[in-house]
Amino acid sequence: MDPIEAVSEELAEINGQISDAFRSLSNGFQKLDKIKDANRRSRQLEELTDKMRQCKSLIKEFDRGVKDMESRNDPNTNRMLTERKQSMIKELNSYVALKKQYASTLENNKRVELFEGPGDAYAEDNVLLASSMTNQQLMDQGNQMMDETDAAIERSKKVVHETINVGTETAATLKAQTEQMSRIVNELDSIHFSIKKASKLVKEIGRQVATDKCIMAMLFLVVIGVITIIIVKLVHPNNKDIMDIPGLAPPANRKFR
Repeated sequence: MDPIEAVSEELAEINGQISDAFRSLSNGFQKLDKIKDANRRSRQLEELTDKMRQCKSLIKEFDRGVKDMESRNDPNTNRMLTERKQSMIKELNSYVALKKQYASTLENNKRVELFEGPGDAYAEDNVLLASSMTNQQLMDQGNQMMDETDAAIERSKKVVHETINVGTETAATLKAQTEQMSRIVNELDSIHFSIKKASKLVKEIGRQVATDKCIMAMLFLVVIGVITIIIVKLVHPNNKDIMDIPGLAPPANRKFR
C-alpha cells in the first residue's frame, strides 16, 4: 500500500496525478529529440511547457494539503511527505532546465535559418550568386538589404509610437472617468445628507403638529364646557349646584331707596 495513501486519499490522488504528468513530460522530451522540423519542435515544446505548469499547480496543491495535515501527523509522516514534495520539486526543476536547453537550441537554429536561409541548397545558391556578382553589385545588394532593414525598423517605430499614443489616450480616458466617478460619489453623499436632514425636519414638524392638535383639542373642550355652563345657568338661573364662572356671574340685585 502506498504510504501516502495511508495518510490521505486526497494526497495520494494528487501524487498520482503528478507522477502521470512526469511520465508525460519524460515521453514528450524523448519524442522531441526525434522531431526535426523547427515548427513542430516549437509546438511540442509549448505543450511540454503547459504540462510543467500543470505539475507546478499540482505540487502547490500537494504542499497545501501537507501543511493542513501537519498538526495531525506524527514527525515521521511529516518528514516523509516533505521529502516527497522536495523530490517532486527537484524533478520538475530538471524538466524546466531541459526545456530551457531545448528552447535555447531552437532559438539558435531559427537565427541561423534567418541569416543563412532555409537549407544548404539555398545557401550554396547564395554563394554561387555572390561569386558571380561584381563589387558594385555586391555593394548595391548590401545597400538594398540595409534600406529594407531600415524600412522595417521605421515601421516598427511607427507601431511603437501608435501603441504609446493609444496607451496615453486610454490613460486620459480612465483618468476622466475616475474624476467623473468621484464627482458622482460626492453628489450622492450630498444627496444622502440632504435626505437625512429633511427626514429629521419632517419628524420635528410632525411632533409640532401633534402638539398643536392636542392644544387645540383641549381649548375646544374648554370652550365647549364654558358654553355648556353658560347655557345651563341661563336655563336654570336659581340652581345653586352649578358654580358660577368667574367674570360671568349675574349682577347682584340693588335696592333703591
